[in-house]
Amino acid sequence: MQTENHAQRVAKTVGTWLFAFIWTVPLIWVVWRSLRPDGGDGYSLANYQSAWATAPFPRYYLNTILIAVGVLIAQIITSTLAAYAFARLRFPFKNFLFVLYLLQIMIPNEVLIFPNYQTVADFGLVDTLLGIMIPYFLSAFGVFLLRQTFQGVPIEIEEAARLDGCNTLQVIWHFYVPLARPTYVAFALVSASHQWSNFLWPLVVTNSPENRPLSLGMSLFAKTTESSAQWGQLSAATMLVIAPLLIAFFIFQRQFISSFMMSGVK
Repeated sequence: MQTENHAQRVAKTVGTWLFAFIWTVPLIWVVWRSLRPDGGDGYSLANYQSAWATAPFPRYYLNTILIAVGVLIAQIITSTLAAYAFARLRFPFKNFLFVLYLLQIMIPNEVLIFPNYQTVADFGLVDTLLGIMIPYFLSAFGVFLLRQTFQGVPIEIEEAARLDGCNTLQVIWHFYVPLARPTYVAFALVSASHQWSNFLWPLVVTNSPENRPLSLGMSLFAKTTESSAQWGQLSAATMLVIAPLLIAFFIFQRQFISSFMMSGVK
């Protein structure tokens, strides 16, 4: 029996390392290729300098950061209030409405492109950063994570705060939000990574170069470099796009994992 358990642990360990290796190989190749000059020897940052000068990456970065931060702020506000309502308030059909709300997760974003575009066009927000952000102001996933976390907060804390004269917003801000900080960090990473790589909706709703995010800018840059097989510049541009997300995950990976454990997502 102990031999079988040991063999299972070895098999799981080997499988995990094999999967990690397979996942890491493309990233290692991109890093290696970005440091190799096209048609030259040695290693240098020339490809990064060339990619940065060829495309307006500063503008793409600014647009993407504004979109990610704007969407995240709106999602945190709406998700916090909705999660508190589903976790603590009592009202008819609460569980049914919560399940109905979560059904949004099952609906692909592509299905909603046409009605979203019509709504954005009616408000005159086509080809604007706000037009890119509006469809993402609500997040069923964020509500689910925060609701699970809020349910784990002892109700006695809220009752004591009520006795001290705190209203609902004060209870949420001073007690629930600080106790759910790891969940907010994890959700921020998920939300930011989605906006960072979002491609189809910005492609539909934007026309001008000054409103393009990194995903669209990277696509256009790839089209210009593929014809001349400038793989070094393309790899460098890829690293410029994905490096911030990798750095953020490595910094906050502990909070990211602990938040899912607290929320019951295993």
